[in-house]
Amino acid sequence: MWMKTVFWGLLLFMLVATTMAVEYGARSHNSGPWSWCDPATGYKVSTLTGCRAMVRLQCVGSQVPEAVLRDCCQQLANINNEWCRCGDLSSMLRSVYQELGVREGKEVLPGCLKEVMKLTAASVPEVCKVPIPNPSGDRAGVCYWAAYPDV
Repeated sequence: MWMKTVFWGLLLFMLVATTMAVEYGARSHNSGPWSWCDPATGYKVSTLTGCRAMVRLQCVGSQVPEAVLRDCCQQLANINNEWCRCGDLSSMLRSVYQELGVREGKEVLPGCLKEVMKLTAASVPEVCKVPIPNPSGDRAGVCYWAAYPDV
């Protein structure tokens, strides 16, 4: 008899949980810890000015001064929610593209290809040894969006 009770209890629980998941948008792109990083929810995206300078210098093959590297790493580490770090780097990269007027072209700066700049920005957490979450399990220190062409 108790097995029937457990079965019906679990069935009822699943029904309630499914209803709540639909109601609150589970499995949508706005659910999960990264949803806390959405500017629409009041999150302030970090400008990462030190990382902007570092990425631009690295991309053209220039030596990055220690102070610039330190500033970048400190700014990235200061983002308290580690789920927001890659998103902020992506926003920084898009703003660099916009600032430079980059559209579909291959070269962002003289001697700097767009793909190289993207990979450089995506690897900042690894260079700085700042942890980022990695749901896929591979390339733990590189932002996941480096694999996508639209960033």
